[in-house]
Amino acid sequence: MKSVAEICSDLIRFDTTNPGSGERPAAEYVATLLADAGMEPVVFESAPKRTTVVTRIDGDSPDALLIHGHLDVVPADPAEWRMHPFSGEIVDDCVYGRGAVDMKGSCAMTLATVLGMAARGERPRRDLVLAFLADEEATGDYGSRHAVGEHRDLFDGVSEAISESGGFSVASGDDRVYPIAVGERGTAWMRLTAHGVAGHGSRPPRDNPVATLAHALSRVASYEWPVRLTPPVAALIRELGEITGQPVDLDRLDAEAARLGALGHLFKGQIRNSANPTMLDAGYKVNVVPSTAQAHVDGRYLPGLQEEFLGVIDELLGPKITREFVNLEDAPGAPYPSPFFDELAGALVAEDPRARPVPYVMAGGTDAKSFARIGIKGYGFAPLMLRPDLDYFGMFHGKDERVPVEGLEFGTRVLTRLLT
Repeated sequence: MKSVAEICSDLIRFDTTNPGSGERPAAEYVATLLADAGMEPVVFESAPKRTTVVTRIDGDSPDALLIHGHLDVVPADPAEWRMHPFSGEIVDDCVYGRGAVDMKGSCAMTLATVLGMAARGERPRRDLVLAFLADEEATGDYGSRHAVGEHRDLFDGVSEAISESGGFSVASGDDRVYPIAVGERGTAWMRLTAHGVAGHGSRPPRDNPVATLAHALSRVASYEWPVRLTPPVAALIRELGEITGQPVDLDRLDAEAARLGALGHLFKGQIRNSANPTMLDAGYKVNVVPSTAQAHVDGRYLPGLQEEFLGVIDELLGPKITREFVNLEDAPGAPYPSPFFDELAGALVAEDPRARPVPYVMAGGTDAKSFARIGIKGYGFAPLMLRPDLDYFGMFHGKDERVPVEGLEFGTRVLTRLLT
């Protein structure tokens, strides 16, 4: 049987850049591994080569757990990397390549876990549904959204799910903090349009849409969003104070996040809403004032704050700017505290006695948003024990993305404890 590192390397070698040529080769590889182990994978496509694999494993309880991961990755420029981003090379006991962390490494841990269980004849404590999805790095229209919309029956009986962006270690003195995600911020990707009067660039401006849009974007970019502590983030901050032995000052959270370093990253982007201008499109000639100008803004809002967020955005944009959503997704949350959270924490502690599991809210988003639409409560739990010098957050969409082999092996042991 292939090791978890070998599976991770194999997956990385499939170039599944999104946008690009699609996920089909990686999905076929996954389906073959599952079928060779006696499982019955269902393979379907939302569009040519946009391929997803789902399989179900019978357990002792019909209350099913979903483990989902995505097979697509963001682009990578080989010229910027130490090694080719799709080589999957293992160097210095790390698997290198685009997707090592986000999230072919996690998919490899899931595969290694269930393949190992099958080889040993072990039955999971509850039914398992495994989903290896397309298109997470975009909107999920070709992946998780299609899966829950067109193949809803594959997820019958699923009450909870685990996936990326949680369960990784952050060093803290003699302890290792493991954030387990119980929610994530909502997504509001917006296209902004300013209309004006076209004319010659040498004449006094009458109603220049480029200037109107630029002023609006400046207001959005410079706005200081107020702190809004949701219950899970407040609990995280309290527990970090207990772990470090120094309470976190709630009146100066930005400074406290800087003081705590890597631990501070666990709440720095989760204490307020945010809106970042990311794209601009206006004009076609230097001496022509265009009649329209457009921009895109990546908006993120905390659970329960969508209405407040959009109200502030409209006020900042002003009456001359129209907005439309490229993607609008609610902020999903999972129960905390809860018995299942305790199960996740217990699996970590069983493999790492120095583990200090804490609740966590993701600043970004995952396919959990799609599964929340059909009532599945999602937790971020892709367990990894990391070296203190490895910038986990910097690995996401960064160059020289890599994951320690020992971290993958640790995660496989934790998942095996959780499932059996």
